[in-house]
Amino acid sequence: MTASVTALTSSVLSGSLGVRPAELSVTSAFWLHHTTRLPGADVTYRNYYVLLRVGEVFGACSFEAGELDPSYCADTSGLTIQDLLSSDGVAVPVRIAALDAYLAAVEPHHASPLAEEIVLPAGTPDVRARARDAAVAGLLDVAEGTKVALIGVVNPLVDAITARGGVCLPCDFNLRETASGLPVSRDMTEVIDAADAVVATGMTLSNGSFDVLLDRCRQQEKPLAVYAQTGSAVIRSFLGSGVTALSAEPFPFSQFSSRPSSLYRYPRTDT
Repeated sequence: MTASVTALTSSVLSGSLGVRPAELSVTSAFWLHHTTRLPGADVTYRNYYVLLRVGEVFGACSFEAGELDPSYCADTSGLTIQDLLSSDGVAVPVRIAALDAYLAAVEPHHASPLAEEIVLPAGTPDVRARARDAAVAGLLDVAEGTKVALIGVVNPLVDAITARGGVCLPCDFNLRETASGLPVSRDMTEVIDAADAVVATGMTLSNGSFDVLLDRCRQQEKPLAVYAQTGSAVIRSFLGSGVTALSAEPFPFSQFSSRPSSLYRYPRTDT
């Protein structure tokens, strides 16, 4: 069992996954900011990403406004994964992106025998977002009346859960209510304890709440599905160790194109 993000990082640094992190270098580092406001919505999503390219893959991590300055890019290209994971002075989003890049380089999602490729249709942002979030909701067995804690609110995902008869219990640090008027809790443990199942964003990796989320779902034996642009290969390492299912969306993300693009679903596993 993979116990925690710290334990996973230690395994990578020891070379136990077969590739020494000192052998993999970052060729490009990106600081990315974009906003999204879907038609008819009154919420503007503000997104910030660290992106680190290693070979053919990108490691990704979302972060909060003001958490990381763009100048980090100048000091990061050319460093090895060993450099980034072994230094205490590296910001958490950069460390998560580096860990993600390493794990994706060892096994890209498109090469994993466990992954089911889902091709999102061409179209407008709302069409593509709804297709993506329907794929995420399909990872859980949501029967009529199932209480689903949603950690990290995406309004189309709220709709996808309720359309399947689920009762959505949303939690987010940046919202007070969903587009459909559901109150949004700021207490993650409160909604987990009240739920039958949990769907969470990969951004829990960057805000430090992932290990807490993982432990609570393990203790309560509740299914945990994760949708991840942040750290999708990191989350994959916890399949069968507390994470029940995963929707992994490696960079380039769906919101950056109107053409068909892929995400990779790792269906339900016994945890």
